Amino acid sequence: MSFGDMTRINTNLQALQAYTYLQRTNTELGLRQLRLATGSRINRAEDDSAGYSIAAKLKAKIRGQEQALANIGDAKSLLTVAEGSLNSIMEILQTMKEKAVQAANDTMGTSERAAIKNQLDALAAEIDDIVGETEFNGTALFTSSTLTFQVNAEQGDIFQVTIGSLSASGLSLASLDVSSASSAGSAISKIDAAIQTVADKLADIGDYQKRLSFKLDNLATAKDNYEAARSRIADADFAYEQMQLAKLQILQQTGVAALAQANVAPQAILQLFG
Repeated sequence: MSFGDMTRINTNLQALQAYTYLQRTNTELGLRQLRLATGSRINRAEDDSAGYSIAAKLKAKIRGQEQALANIGDAKSLLTVAEGSLNSIMEILQTMKEKAVQAANDTMGTSERAAIKNQLDALAAEIDDIVGETEFNGTALFTSSTLTFQVNAEQGDIFQVTIGSLSASGLSLASLDVSSASSAGSAISKIDAAIQTVADKLADIGDYQKRLSFKLDNLATAKDNYEAARSRIADADFAYEQMQLAKLQILQQTGVAALAQANVAPQAILQLFG
């Protein structure tokens, strides 16, 4: 660093040096003020190119995880809809069993069994109605198709669910014969099998929901950890920035004073002409 020669006034080197350092201080001061205003340590790629790249990728992953959390919530809602329908079907099956047991008693006459038969047919039709009306955003749930849910931010992070098709005929409940105690006994057996099938589906849905709950908790924890990593890279440390700001403000004031003094100093050469 050159300090200049006080007897050469055509180039005021001391003033130039003071001005240069004042400009540096002002630039650094502006950077610290920007960080405090935005809360971000990296506001432009030039602030920290490597950190900017890492933070941008982390932010993309975090946003993907946030959407995946919403996806899991939607998946659980879908399964809840299916569960509600299955519970309604289970109640119908329990009513059907009650009626079939009633028909299996020889105290029932022909007309009573015919009335029970009509009730059973109506209840079986209601099962088909419930199945047909159970959908989520236009997607029928009781089909043999496999439903796929994106449960994390990367390709292949999926969770698949198969609820399976369901119908009165598939449950062997269409046109149950309760015209005699013996045939009513056979109807009871068919209804029991249907109850077991629906119970199994409810158990499967419960397992799916439990797994999704675990995935939800794990993903929420992972997102928090990624957010902490991104924050450490990209967010401003307010205590540190405020400390630096105070120092730079002092340097700015002393820099202005030094520049003023450097501009005045060459006037001393006038004394040589007295």
